[in-house]
Amino acid sequence: MKFNELLQKKQIVVFDGGMGSLLARRGCDTSGMSNIKNSEAVNEIHREYAGAGADVLITNTFTMNRINMEAQGLEADVRKVNAAGVSLAREAAGQDRLVFGDIGPTGQLLEPYGSYTEEHFYQNYAQQAEILNKEGVDGLIIETFTDLREAICALKACKDNTDLPLILSLAFSTTQKGGRTIMGSTVEGAAEAAEEYGVAAVGANCGDLDPSGMAVITSIFSETTKLPLIVQPNAGMPRLVGSETKYDMKPDDYAEGVIKCIENGASIVGGCCGTTPDHIKAVAGRLKELN
Repeated sequence: MKFNELLQKKQIVVFDGGMGSLLARRGCDTSGMSNIKNSEAVNEIHREYAGAGADVLITNTFTMNRINMEAQGLEADVRKVNAAGVSLAREAAGQDRLVFGDIGPTGQLLEPYGSYTEEHFYQNYAQQAEILNKEGVDGLIIETFTDLREAICALKACKDNTDLPLILSLAFSTTQKGGRTIMGSTVEGAAEAAEEYGVAAVGANCGDLDPSGMAVITSIFSETTKLPLIVQPNAGMPRLVGSETKYDMKPDDYAEGVIKCIENGASIVGGCCGTTPDHIKAVAGRLKELN
């Protein structure tokens, strides 16, 4: 099944939830080497999300672009770690679920704030997109970006080097002034870029907002674009305990917040930091009740 067929078949499509936070909780490697060092744990988490009711699994490749891996001090083969990420997700997905390749930010800044040019970022994302495409993902999700300029570099690279459906998702820090990321990118700007590059869906994930705040962002998106909207909130607001970041929102409360996002226009939902298979299971359960 193709992604557009899934969107037509299901009123609400459910993506999976957090990966890095679950790996950390299990004491596993969370760097760009996690698919190699802790492949069994990664596959197990994918399987748990599949069992919880996710229609789409996202590969564990969020930090696995070349620039990000170099910044981590890793000399790993970018192709190898991304290929492993696709294989682990695909094996867990089986025949009934789709797999989207995860493309995250570099963690670096474009000129004039940093030393990287748009061409540097373009080539970086083109490499990862080509690998994920070759390994057989059903689509690409460009997520957790705070700088729309960088996100557009990724969009261009994915559009130019694959024919896959694309999802664009930014991380917003406030609902004020039309919704803004920490870098000042807006909902309106994200929607315009999404329409220009023909993405399959646009929306928000992560950031500094809980599900109720994400519901506000969703409402702003729905007033700005007719594209399908994706929302993947964190499990509440982050709380720092010592050196550890915790998210305390219970699955049932989380599901209620996601339902508010759906009421405000979201047709694709999932989870980000702090969410678990139990959170996704609660969302899937509430959707069954509504249907």
